[in-house]
Amino acid sequence: MRHRCRVPQLGKPADQRKALLRTLTTELIRYGRITTTKVRAKAVRSEAERMITLAKDGSLAARRQAMGYIYDKQLVHALFEQAKDRYSDRNGGYTRVLRTVNRKGDNAEMAIIELT
Repeated sequence: MRHRCRVPQLGKPADQRKALLRTLTTELIRYGRITTTKVRAKAVRSEAERMITLAKDGSLAARRQAMGYIYDKQLVHALFEQAKDRYSDRNGGYTRVLRTVNRKGDNAEMAIIELT
């Protein structure tokens, strides 16, 4: 029974799901926008927003938490440099999920997630 459990399972075991979300978050921060399935985009949205909130905080503890999650060390440094200028006026809503056409092979709902 999973009543009130709000973690999207994504059809994967816990270790694979966590690795997938870490990879998608890293690539979203690196490129600014990625194309993935709608369910994965909604799952990665909360993780990306959490990393940007840590970057806005800017403390050493927040930087260490971000380094423990994001795969690229230089990317963490770049995120912490840019976040205060780019997102200082907002208290959330750093990402946008746009639906696109369904995937041709299996008709999965696709979406573009981008940083705003």
